Amino acid sequence: MVELCSVLLNEYKMSKTILITGAASGFGKIAAFDLAKKGHKVIATAEVYPQMSDLIREAKEAGIELIADKLDVTNSRDIEYIVNKYNIDILISNAGIMEGGPIAEQPLDLIRYMFDVNVFGGLQLAQGFIRKWIDQKKAAKIVFTTSMGGLWTVPYVAAYCSSKHAMEAIAEGLRTELKEFNIKIATCNPGVFGTGFNDRGVDSIFRWYNPEKNFTPPAAFDGAAASLKDQLDPQSMAETIVNVALDDNSYFRNVHPKETEDYVKQLQTEAWTAKS
Repeated sequence: MVELCSVLLNEYKMSKTILITGAASGFGKIAAFDLAKKGHKVIATAEVYPQMSDLIREAKEAGIELIADKLDVTNSRDIEYIVNKYNIDILISNAGIMEGGPIAEQPLDLIRYMFDVNVFGGLQLAQGFIRKWIDQKKAAKIVFTTSMGGLWTVPYVAAYCSSKHAMEAIAEGLRTELKEFNIKIATCNPGVFGTGFNDRGVDSIFRWYNPEKNFTPPAAFDGAAASLKDQLDPQSMAETIVNVALDDNSYFRNVHPKETEDYVKQLQTEAWTAKS
């Protein structure tokens, strides 16, 4: 009995309260379910109420206990409500969108909205919890899901990549500035995984692109479409996010898979000798 109580006490001490944004699908949902299965208290957030209802239903069907809540990261009232409501140990900032297209022609309103979601929304939520943690003198961690596109620029999704470059810079700044407050920062940089996210990004081009008006030829997008044929199983990336979130000594930058990491490093090296 004494040993059982000791085990339960240790599990209680190890259990974390973790909030995940963008948990309606993809990496966010897989990570939320995996963390809940491991015994952590998970708040899985989704942009709209129907997605929240789906999360509740799917978790119940899988026998998983978690909290589902609504959080549109572009809505300041949503952010204020969530920050005030929950006391968390780890924030996994995963919400994001991709609007594809040639950046020389892409409508600026689409780019602005992408930055609202991918950059300003994520930063505003992080700022809210950071202030709360510092007031509480609490050790905590933020994991930002960025992208391989945060470390190099993929043709025809340059605007998306620029938003992820911005989050990489924000994460680096937070990592340095928050060390004295015992708040840790990490990024997770997925390669090409089959969550539907990349497919939607390519599809988004054709909501505004018109070959009769735009100067970029339609054939330019063939490569982007072809890259969707060999997407990887998202489970391994979600596991990477989970492991980074729970590891107090994780690396700051975590590119997955290894082949993508090697390719990004190669491209970054080549950029020093590339001609304009």
